[in-house]
Amino acid sequence: MNTVYALWKRGLKAFVRNRTGLIFSIIFPFFFVYVFGAIFKNDYIENPISYMLSGVIITTVFEGSLNLASTTVDDMVSGFMKEVLVSPAKRLAVAIGQLLSAATVSTLQGLLILVIGLFVGIEFTSWVTPFVILLAMICVGLVFSGVGLYMATKVRSGQTFQIIKTAITMPLTFISGAYIPLAMLPDLLKYIAYINPMTYATAFFRMIVLEKTDLPNDQLVQEGLAVDINGFIVTPIMTFIIIIIIGLIFLTLSTRSFVKTDFSRINRSSSDASALWG
Repeated sequence: MNTVYALWKRGLKAFVRNRTGLIFSIIFPFFFVYVFGAIFKNDYIENPISYMLSGVIITTVFEGSLNLASTTVDDMVSGFMKEVLVSPAKRLAVAIGQLLSAATVSTLQGLLILVIGLFVGIEFTSWVTPFVILLAMICVGLVFSGVGLYMATKVRSGQTFQIIKTAITMPLTFISGAYIPLAMLPDLLKYIAYINPMTYATAFFRMIVLEKTDLPNDQLVQEGLAVDINGFIVTPIMTFIIIIIIGLIFLTLSTRSFVKTDFSRINRSSSDASALWG
């Protein structure tokens, strides 16, 4: 338990101390709100700002969880992870500490945007909604922290991980309905969006933020809060189940992969080595 807490605290301290990254993590999402806000012109959307911000918040949590997972690669490459593992700490505890750290930091990033959003257009009619939003962000943060940690254990280079992460996060965020409505996408991209886990995370989270949980399915589809796959409507409950299943799969895969990874065979790229010894 001490190992989990120590790694969780370490990740939290790193986030707080990185003031430049903290500032940009707040400012950059509102750039997307400004740029893509005009796209969300729909007669069924009552509050376009809240609609857009909800997508930006969950995207920030998604990207934040993966970004924090990249620190695992840095720890592997620098040798820190090997030093931790030669201690009495159990590998499973180390993996859990990394996952909780990433989920916590990504949730904090989402909360910061949410708080600012309260001053620019987001409104709640129920005091329960903020707590449900918090739980949803924690859930999504854990799910994609598992994805990130699994990726980190399979990649042997910090540079390679950054390339792969960018190649994955950019398509998943833009083909999820967070920035551009699914109805505006070409048919081919729509089918890709149907197998994109972020599509369901975005729809579910946006429904909570906009407090539309009591709407009928057809209206949820019209407002982009449910996914219509050729007449088959993925309801909010089904969406939540999909997210949980994906989370369980990747949390299991990531912890097992982390426990079995031979960190003595992690290769440093030339740039990693020069940064380490320079």
